[in-house]
Amino acid sequence: MNRLGTATSPYLLQHADNPVDWWPWGEEAFAEARRRDVPLLISIGYAACHWCHVMAHESFEDVETAAAMNAGFVCVKVDREERPDVDAVYMTATQAMTGQGGWPMTVFATPEGKPFYCGTYFPRESRGGMPSFRQLLDAVGTTWRERRSEVERVGEDIAGKLAQTAAPVDGGAPGEAELAASVSALVRDFDPVHAGFGGAPKFPPSMTLLHLLRHHARTSSPQALDMVRRTCEAMARGGIYDQLAGGFARYAVDATWTVPHFEKMLYDNALLLRVYTLLYKATEAGDTGSDSASDSASGSASDSTSGPASGFFARVAIQTAKFLLASLRTVEGGFASALDADTEGVEGLTYAWTPEQLREVLGEEDGAWAAEFFHVTEEGTFEHSTSVLEMLSDPAPEDEPRYHRARITLLEARAERPQPHRDDKVVAAWNGLAITALVEASLAFDMPHLLDAALGAARLLADVHLRDGRLVRTSRDAVASTNPGVLEDYGCVAEGFCVLYSATGDKQWLERAARLLETVREQFVSDAGFHDTAADADALYFRPSDPTDNATPSGTSAAAAGFVAYAVTAGSLDHLDDAHRALAAASRLAERAPRFAGYGLAVAEALLSDVPAAFVCPGPFCA
Repeated sequence: MNRLGTATSPYLLQHADNPVDWWPWGEEAFAEARRRDVPLLISIGYAACHWCHVMAHESFEDVETAAAMNAGFVCVKVDREERPDVDAVYMTATQAMTGQGGWPMTVFATPEGKPFYCGTYFPRESRGGMPSFRQLLDAVGTTWRERRSEVERVGEDIAGKLAQTAAPVDGGAPGEAELAASVSALVRDFDPVHAGFGGAPKFPPSMTLLHLLRHHARTSSPQALDMVRRTCEAMARGGIYDQLAGGFARYAVDATWTVPHFEKMLYDNALLLRVYTLLYKATEAGDTGSDSASDSASGSASDSTSGPASGFFARVAIQTAKFLLASLRTVEGGFASALDADTEGVEGLTYAWTPEQLREVLGEEDGAWAAEFFHVTEEGTFEHSTSVLEMLSDPAPEDEPRYHRARITLLEARAERPQPHRDDKVVAAWNGLAITALVEASLAFDMPHLLDAALGAARLLADVHLRDGRLVRTSRDAVASTNPGVLEDYGCVAEGFCVLYSATGDKQWLERAARLLETVREQFVSDAGFHDTAADADALYFRPSDPTDNATPSGTSAAAAGFVAYAVTAGSLDHLDDAHRALAAASRLAERAPRFAGYGLAVAEALLSDVPAAFVCPGPFCA
């Protein structure tokens, strides 16, 4: 029996027809494990995850492997995007046991949910010192039957140690010294050749870029602005950026931003829309040069060479906004979570090109020009002699008509290819980020339809996700799930509602934000500090409280942003005090790990500014 058929999660629905007897996360699965006296096998992933698809095809769709799973375990399937709290506690255990983490995550736990063996992807056949998944099932089952007391002791020890490491931190927000030290640390980590931070794989450092932009705005630091400018240009010229439709992939597999991991996430594009909009304001606003901000972001296929703003960064921001509206907006007005990394099980099938394919679409002369311009080679920059389009320089003025014509034609031809699956669940936190980004872009580029899109998403959150100040994290087709909102949901949605009020003057958004932040105070804050889950949420084997910003803002950073946005729009000093407390962890991370506190440090910059409204309240209706 498979119990996933009524799930709101597209990821769970992908597994509804597996021969595995999957259970959704919940007490019923725990009770069944206790009744059968067998371990839990907890498999955690998400719909756009390439290696999740690989393991599903190799193991979960295999009848013999599924029979072994069903016989020895109660198997639980978790969408990490619906249940970030569950993902967080088991990711912490996986990293503690193995030194690394990732998805799919594979966790064996006692019937009480305490992990005793963790890993990520396991192959169908053993290789490279890694056991096959079937071998692992046999070994864990034997250990459970023959060495039960040892297994249970391991689970108890791990749970106890991890609970201690999850203790929230006390203190206050970073001051000038900590923020200066964080920028110095980022200068040391900066890649002077390819820009960005670190090596391969290389992720868009959206929150760190936001932090550096705000630092530059406060201090006029040329180093901070230079790191942002160089990183944003390198990303937008590389293959990680979709040169035809706009929008950024999740990361580059190399250090040069050339080959992406092709999934496109809502949170990345919302955060990067903010970054490119602010970078435009810092460097290009008021520029009357000849560079074009082509694309009106209205979703039309036209490629006008005139627009409401000029410049390279403006163009990228506007195209990214267009991508959000054209590819991720749902019928109900919200924004879907992601586009898959794969198309029909193949990475890059939709996006990669050969010189011959360019000539077939564009003709011999324009095809040859496009191959050179977009750096599509016979050898290829990707797999099977294909290339991901790059735009390493702007077209010469005489080539601009050819460039726009080629881009539109290639985009139309690409639309005829098989397309990646869309994970169309709506995540509250990520829609909050999108609302903030769209409002800021609407005001910066004088594009009212972006504000309309932000209002549509906000209405969906208010009507479907919000009840009496409590948020549900996810919905699909305007049907709310049963997954409770976590701290990042409350913080990101509150910030989005405040920014929406600042642009419209409609007080219902400010009132809703106030109620959300009151829930944060009541449910997520204790004498020990901020927690990621509500006080009345279902208990996990420890209560998570991760202060680090990773792919998305941490709960505490998001809450701090919500408190500051409300303080500025409503003129509430009490909420500034809450923000200072929420940023205690950012103070500790500022110098030694600023890349894991980017959003918190960006909020801290706003607190130190003489005019914080310029950072967090872009509209005319601020207190």
